[in-house]
Amino acid sequence: MSTNTGIRVDPQQILDDGYIVLRNVIPPSMLDELRASFEVLVERQKAIWAQGRQPDDPPGGVWEIAPQPRVWLNDLLDESTADTLAFCLHENTLGVSSQLMRAPDVGLHQLALMCNPVRDHGPDRWHRDTGPDVDPPLAGLHLDMLENGPGYVQWNIPLHDDNVLWVVPGSHRRANTDAEDRQLMADDRAPLPGGIPVELEAGDGVVYTNFILHWGSNYSARRRRTIHIAYQSFGGPLYRYFHLWWNLDFTKNLPPAVREPFERWDRAIMHEHDLIEVIYRAILNQDADAFRSGLAALHPGEKGRMVCVAILCKQAQKLHAFTRPDYASRPEAEQARVVNSHFHHLYEDVARRFTLEELDQLWQRFATLDAKLQADTHQMVAGTQSAPTKYRVYDMPAAFDVEDFIASWALVTGQNL
Repeated sequence: MSTNTGIRVDPQQILDDGYIVLRNVIPPSMLDELRASFEVLVERQKAIWAQGRQPDDPPGGVWEIAPQPRVWLNDLLDESTADTLAFCLHENTLGVSSQLMRAPDVGLHQLALMCNPVRDHGPDRWHRDTGPDVDPPLAGLHLDMLENGPGYVQWNIPLHDDNVLWVVPGSHRRANTDAEDRQLMADDRAPLPGGIPVELEAGDGVVYTNFILHWGSNYSARRRRTIHIAYQSFGGPLYRYFHLWWNLDFTKNLPPAVREPFERWDRAIMHEHDLIEVIYRAILNQDADAFRSGLAALHPGEKGRMVCVAILCKQAQKLHAFTRPDYASRPEAEQARVVNSHFHHLYEDVARRFTLEELDQLWQRFATLDAKLQADTHQMVAGTQSAPTKYRVYDMPAAFDVEDFIASWALVTGQNL
């Protein structure tokens, strides 16, 4: 983990408010050079988008269509632009993120640049970066974070002045209010009660928990180049609910000093997969003691472990769907609803450890929990990244803990544990 010698922060602030605004995250002496390097990456991506445009697309393809063109750095980096990645490992970014998490190591999760569209697209929708189809209910995520600290934080760091992002302070700790739900259902592209703009000058930054209510308030043609990066914990009190967005291949042409942290983080994620395999095999073998031991290793914090079980349930559901024989023949959009393409290599690594029959059986072992994570009726979901869903948006299942989950295996097999 980085030992910070730059900006100092109070970890309690992100628990209280859900975000922290920091000035001069990019040291002024670095700003012009970073602008130039990031622009090289933008031009590389624009050329790729133009080459890959569809027959009915304009000449620039995605660049001319998207309301918020987003450049994924790991697809484009080389030694000449490695300073962009080095900044993501800086004390003012990685170092601050390390201060906010109670973990022995903190790694870079995703690295991107958000750009302006070529024409005005107006506001986006208010949302939290979660959805009950793929994540545990929000109350569980809130509990886990407040008890064990954040396991994941996200940043916006503009290369030019930026006030696009709005947040509702404190909304990361609670469900939507009735007033918020009414506004979101009426118009989820208008200001919310209590929402405020995050005013950032070039080089400033905001770090936030991504299940705060937030809003891209205006995707206009005004020049925008905002670094959008995220960090995750390894070995801390909780097992975070987000996966890496890169694989190690993108580092092969980068300097050793930049490549080494990614090699360390790759070993850390493989260790997590080892623990997940242990837990899943304990479930398959109905070995309650091995399950408890594996769960405690993956989520050392005693409070919040049921949230980790819910995450493992969602992952088992994806593994089951991802490995079905017809998966490859499904339309691309349908595949993406199962597993985002950025995550394929991660699910492939866990999936290869089990037979199809074992994954079938594993998903059956989660049947009781999955049913309890569902609501009585399909719900419209205001302010999350989800279509109408059968899954609970906010509340965790009542009176159902880790020991109840263990006992539920017998309901599937008819055996006493």
